[in-house]
Amino acid sequence: MAEAITTTTTIHLNGSAPTKGSIVNVGSKRYHMGDTAPITTPKAVNGTSAPKKAVNGVSATNKSCLWFEEELEEDLRWVFGVSKILHTGVSEFQDIQLVESGPFGKVLILDGKLQSAEADEFVYHESIIHPAMLYHKDPKNVFIMGGGEGSTAREALRHKSAKKVVMCDIDKEVVDFCREHLSVNSEAFKNRRLELVIDDARAELERREETFDIIIGDLADPVDGGPCYRLYTQSFYESILKPRLAPGGILVTQAGPAGILTHKEVFTSIYNTLRQVFKYVVPYAAHIPSYADSWGWVMASDHPFPAFSPEETDSRISKRIIGDLQFLDGATMAATFALNKHVRKSLAQEGHVYTEETARFIHGHGTNLKSH
Repeated sequence: MAEAITTTTTIHLNGSAPTKGSIVNVGSKRYHMGDTAPITTPKAVNGTSAPKKAVNGVSATNKSCLWFEEELEEDLRWVFGVSKILHTGVSEFQDIQLVESGPFGKVLILDGKLQSAEADEFVYHESIIHPAMLYHKDPKNVFIMGGGEGSTAREALRHKSAKKVVMCDIDKEVVDFCREHLSVNSEAFKNRRLELVIDDARAELERREETFDIIIGDLADPVDGGPCYRLYTQSFYESILKPRLAPGGILVTQAGPAGILTHKEVFTSIYNTLRQVFKYVVPYAAHIPSYADSWGWVMASDHPFPAFSPEETDSRISKRIIGDLQFLDGATMAATFALNKHVRKSLAQEGHVYTEETARFIHGHGTNLKSH
């Protein structure tokens, strides 16, 4: 048998020095001071003591940090090490945290849910933008619902055909903070083709008379009391969003976790809801390490999606996109559409339609719910 060995170091936070075992509340999250994850080292066997081994390149005697804990389900938690808390706050709409994590670099957390990690954000943002823009014959005008950190706009602006990218996010504090602290997107925020709007995406789409080739739903997860769940409903897609799509236009939305154990939370429901509104609907997914799960997106259009070979996809990427992609190529994009049998069966059998009255939520709750 193995015995758990833990070591701790006091971490100074905002000038104070919490003691081992104390809990620091930052926004809505708990940071455990000195509550390190166990490091397993073999016990002595037959009187012979085994040496302490390095774990992930860090010796057991030096393993120490602050731990961030996210509750994925009532009985399931995702924990990772945090070396520095960069920002915390509560905007009108959601809790905000930005932390520095050893495994994932800078991590943006909204309403207690990890939104984006520096180490693997390219998987999410390439996946939400490039398939739809590559399928469209000539995407010039793009509307992004949400996307406050700027990464989705960054990827859209890499397309040579894009003449205007509108990024509409409701939370000015999140946008301002990300513009200041996420240097990877600084050029995107300065790009003249980007139109930044601080407003509710629903109201903005209702107000505008122009149409868009691509509309992107880079929204916060639908959590009870959060600001975004109404933008996943059939009535929104049907009455407000669809009229703003140009002929041949494509909608793509993030659709929550799509793993074996999690895809029925909202992924299948969002897919089935879009099937009630559009003629052609395509679900796809990719694994994102910092999410501890596969993540899903859904594309929808009244125009059929062309059948591309991986080679044709690679050709379009080369001709249309500035710079090299880190995640997607022809073979990878084909793989993201090849969902496993278990998930495909659930998608085919899903009967739930997302409405305000019958909304499904990912585990957790938003600031609006907590304030009442």
